[in-house]
Amino acid sequence: MLVDALKQTYALPDLLAVLGLARSSYFYHRARLLVADKHVDARRVIADILELNHRCYGYRRIHAALGRLEVFLSEKVVRRLMKQEGLAAATTRRRRYGSYRGKIGPAPENLINRDFRAAAPNEKWLTDFTEFQIPAGKVYLSPLIDCFDGLVVSWSIGTRPDAELVNTMLDAAIETVANSDDRPVVHSDRGAHYRWPGWISRMRDAKLVRSMSRKGCSPDNAACEGLFHLVIQKCRSRRARSGW
Repeated sequence: MLVDALKQTYALPDLLAVLGLARSSYFYHRARLLVADKHVDARRVIADILELNHRCYGYRRIHAALGRLEVFLSEKVVRRLMKQEGLAAATTRRRRYGSYRGKIGPAPENLINRDFRAAAPNEKWLTDFTEFQIPAGKVYLSPLIDCFDGLVVSWSIGTRPDAELVNTMLDAAIETVANSDDRPVVHSDRGAHYRWPGWISRMRDAKLVRSMSRKGCSPDNAACEGLFHLVIQKCRSRRARSGW
């Protein structure tokens, strides 16, 4: 196209030499550009099928729909034509649940500072919650782990990631130290559940010490993340055995 635009001003051999284009290649591609597009009707039909189906069809379903309309093209041709026309199925990316809701209130210091060792029980507790996908739908697990031996002090499970999920877990944990002088540091991420009044008032009334990870820094709560990894592995193993 550049050669055709300039060949009225410059000699053809000079243009080909500057562009590094072989004479045979120039005439071959020029002839191809002059040939009418044999797929012009198919392009229009593909666009119509995509719009009539709310842009939900990929090239395989477009190929099947063309066959029903007796427009016979290979899947590769359909995919190429869709790419050339900029046609693609509209996709929605699955968004994983995130509990961060911005700065609800001031965050406490990171007292744990990635030191997950404890000399005695009820010195350092870690908490977080995670989402699992099972055949019945989504479920959320909220455990509280003792750094001394890695045992789960308390836990709750539910179908909604709400304040009740974590508050129920915390209430059960507080009961385990109610008759002792233990006042553990409770470390969490910066999720909204650990910054709402219900959580803060429970921590204050039980005289527990709050600690929080830095924003978006999962290694700051790595010991708790490790428990989730083990749970996921066991779920996958059980699913394989039971045929979920």
